Amino acid sequence: MGQSPDFSSLPVNGHNSHSTRKDIRFMALRVLLPWQDLVDQLQLPGIEPILWHIDNDTQDAPDADVLVTERPSNPQLRSRVSRIKGLKHVHLLSIGYEWVLEHLPEQVSLTNSKGAVEDATAEHCLALVLASLRQLPQVGRQQRERQWTRTWTSSLHGSKVLLLGAGGVGSEIRSRLLPFKPAELSSFARTERVHEQGYPIYSLERLRAFLPTADVVIVALPHTRETEQLIDAEFLSAMKDGALLVNVGRGPIVDTEALLPELQSGRLHAALDVTDPEPLPADHALWSAPNCIITPHMAGDTGQFISLVSELAVNQVIALAHGEELDNQIIN
Repeated sequence: MGQSPDFSSLPVNGHNSHSTRKDIRFMALRVLLPWQDLVDQLQLPGIEPILWHIDNDTQDAPDADVLVTERPSNPQLRSRVSRIKGLKHVHLLSIGYEWVLEHLPEQVSLTNSKGAVEDATAEHCLALVLASLRQLPQVGRQQRERQWTRTWTSSLHGSKVLLLGAGGVGSEIRSRLLPFKPAELSSFARTERVHEQGYPIYSLERLRAFLPTADVVIVALPHTRETEQLIDAEFLSAMKDGALLVNVGRGPIVDTEALLPELQSGRLHAALDVTDPEPLPADHALWSAPNCIITPHMAGDTGQFISLVSELAVNQVIALAHGEELDNQIIN
């Protein structure tokens, strides 16, 4: 990435442990940041913080060395990354990075926010599972209508659960499911292996054999060529009547047109934090599908996540300014 300012760092809101600073020998690192709070934290020697949001700013970004960015809610804005002159590094305020790869200029390095969002996503996933199994939307309607009607529901306790994804998010989801005593909890990923904690992770190729008896199927996979519409009509038809599909991965992993008739017939249930298309148009049939909970890609949207992801972004920029090794390198 070329030479960068050479200084040891002072504390930044308690995030950095260095106590002295050397003279700056090179031009300041120009850093595009989406939030004013990050701009304020990075008002440091050797760093020129610039407020610019890939979604909200009407003009393309000014010249910069570093882009710190959220995932654009509008897919058409993703290409703005490729038009930033002088760009040397992109740091993502998320785990998912597939969207930026085709827009990343050559020789530009990439890091993500692994470690900051897994807990929040797993917590939201558990909330979706429990809300659907315990029929909280139906009970909420009864409350608004002042109906005291006891409702018998299914539960995680005693259910057979398939968890698609064994990375950071998948592992955190698994740890939260276990205390609810599912009858079975089977994990799946691209590569079959034994997890360091001793439980088996099956390959996705073996998934279809498990579907007919599964009560809950949770998707926590990244969006890749291999996972594109993995949940298709054949997959859904293999699921048992009354089974629940939960997606906290990426929308395109599920074939929406194949899911809709399964929901409209009442045969399957769904709880979706991500959809395809996304954002979901106001007139889309998925909004009114029965037995379907939809949240607007908000699994990671917590105050704790903002704190963690901001701390990581600040430390990554300071490390860049020092020429130090970065955490969570995807492309270096």
